[in-house]
Amino acid sequence: MTLSGKKMIYEELNKLSRLEKNDPTEVEFLQNGKIKVYPKSVITLDKTTYFIGNIDFEKKLFLLSEDETAIVESFDGEYCELLKSELKLKCCPLNHKNALLIQGLFDFTRPVLLGISNSFGFGDRLGYANSAHVRSLEGSDFKPVLAQQSIRELTRTQRTPEEVMDVAVWSVFQEGYKKGFGADADHLKTTEDIDLMINAGFTMFTFDPGDYVINEADSLTVPELEEKTKDLNWSSLDDSLEKLMDRYEDKEFKISDDFSIKADKEALLRATVKYADSIAHIKNLFDYLNDNYANLPFEVEISVDETDSVTTPFEHFFMASELNRLGVKFVSLAPRFIGDFEKGIDYKGDMDIFTEEYLKHIKITEYFGSYKISLHSGSDKFGVYKAIGSLKRGYTHVKTAGTSYLEALRVIAFAEPEEFRKILDYSREQFEIEKKTYHISADINNVHSSENYNNEQLLDLLNQDDARQVLHVTYGKVLTTKDESGNYLFKDKVYDCLVKNEDVHFNYLIKHFHKHLNPFK
Repeated sequence: MTLSGKKMIYEELNKLSRLEKNDPTEVEFLQNGKIKVYPKSVITLDKTTYFIGNIDFEKKLFLLSEDETAIVESFDGEYCELLKSELKLKCCPLNHKNALLIQGLFDFTRPVLLGISNSFGFGDRLGYANSAHVRSLEGSDFKPVLAQQSIRELTRTQRTPEEVMDVAVWSVFQEGYKKGFGADADHLKTTEDIDLMINAGFTMFTFDPGDYVINEADSLTVPELEEKTKDLNWSSLDDSLEKLMDRYEDKEFKISDDFSIKADKEALLRATVKYADSIAHIKNLFDYLNDNYANLPFEVEISVDETDSVTTPFEHFFMASELNRLGVKFVSLAPRFIGDFEKGIDYKGDMDIFTEEYLKHIKITEYFGSYKISLHSGSDKFGVYKAIGSLKRGYTHVKTAGTSYLEALRVIAFAEPEEFRKILDYSREQFEIEKKTYHISADINNVHSSENYNNEQLLDLLNQDDARQVLHVTYGKVLTTKDESGNYLFKDKVYDCLVKNEDVHFNYLIKHFHKHLNPFK
């Protein structure tokens, strides 16, 4: 071994590791080809140096060592020939097996419980955004949830929970991010959903009992409500209507010095009919998680946001009180807020009324010892962020997903406008079908075929509400549809464009998420 060659390689990597920015930097120590190394990924453990590098637009994990150790040999990959050195350099794919090995070696690549702290969910439907998500957090005290995917999203993108987790693992490793990240198994409805996600390493479980919420309770008469109570799942609630009425009817609960809650019989019946079965379902999911996976770390979020009916302050109080009575421990709760939280666009509603109501919700969390209020469909709700930030009170979890997909499409519109034209026209064709499971108000008549726009106007469509929603809800079809030969219509071309324009993609994402995070400072 040439001492000078060995020293040169180690010195070059050590120098890279001290750089402030994580722009891929070219090194020249291969016999054939060059590696662009991500400086913050360089880390040494037990005489082996690990780093993420890029060769011909393909990212790899590299392991540099003096010998072919058992650890190095355990990774999938092939050895490369080094220039002027007899060191061993193994080039490894960023696959699931190698991700598990990395998690076994470096604890910062394993998701953690975030607890009661401000947090931000970065859904990455494509698998190319998490590194930029990490970079966007600079200067923010929000903790990231990087592996975040709902069962619906997994179905529509045809991804597995393991693939979502692997992306988060490689992203924090590439960015050298050691502050801890969460992993959210979003909108779970069944025990099978829990099994699927926890076995992939997820640690946060968002229970969605929306199928059990009786929205029409808001409009039923008192006799109709009383009749409905007979069919509620009292056994799972370990309760009866008589006991429940005794606990709440006309009882005043002093939430804070200036805010009390009191419900008469009618308000209590509405809350009970509306949410009792959903509380029972949450209890069953929690018990299953707790009984079967008590040896694993987990935290729970409760979501009732995807319902037609607004969650009133009393209903929030009622739900939190009952969950506490039943021993369901949760770190965050997502009510259905007043106004409209549509996908991919800003809040629609009276911001003063929202702020007034939100403060009541915060006070309720404080009454119960504090938990986070979760904003689902949180993408691009800039007015809401400003309002919440101005209160300087309570804990917040923001959940986003589709907005990162839209920023990816912005890259396509910028770098390959002809390909974006095809995606736009295809999304318009699929919109009426795909919109059915989403809360949106987009008018397809305001989004024209691509031939009506020049390239500059195409790019500007990503700033137009109707177009954003048309593109937002059709992501599943765009990413999974194949032609008669079995080739993807768009997926491979989209991914190729993002890989070759990573700097543009990351800059778009960082700028976009600074707009999300800065109002909370």
